[in-house]
Amino acid sequence: MTWEEIKEKLKGKKIGIAGCGGLGSNATVALARIGVKSFVLADFDVIEASNLNRQYFFKRQVGEKKVNALKDILLDIDDALMIETHDIRLKATDITSLFAACDLIIEAFDKAEAKQMIVETVIENFPEKPLILGIGLAGVGGFDKLRQEKWSDNIYVCGDSVTECSDDFPPLAPRVCIVANMQANLAIELLLR
Repeated sequence: MTWEEIKEKLKGKKIGIAGCGGLGSNATVALARIGVKSFVLADFDVIEASNLNRQYFFKRQVGEKKVNALKDILLDIDDALMIETHDIRLKATDITSLFAACDLIIEAFDKAEAKQMIVETVIENFPEKPLILGIGLAGVGGFDKLRQEKWSDNIYVCGDSVTECSDDFPPLAPRVCIVANMQANLAIELLLR
């Protein structure tokens, strides 16, 4: 498939991004660069200086809402993008209303409870809609353990599925960006089918 054919197929697709931090910001930028034209971004958080080691933000954006800062970055890439932003801590009811029109959802939460909530919500309400999770991305090295798995008909996981973030094992740019780009790559693969 040529670059023009890929862009043509992707331009009508809409992707939901649940969380705009390390995974969400990096995956969304990759998707915008490859030709996805429509996004629904949801996150409640503000950019902190400590986020800059792994998130696709800049020092000048510290203190801004992540959804707004990411929208600005995306529009610098392509000012014709259609970007819907929601400054919200997602609950199950939000997921069903905000992402209903999306072709696919990328999960980019920090907390295990939030990951479980989105999986349960998508399985119950959107059993045909792909959900791509990022699990197991902390620390350094171990790139050979990062993989993509299919957990069910519509649930996919990118990462090592084991490595949890902690003060002694923080999320750092190399692994976070690899997993985010794995999520973006899988999204493209699924959307081009």
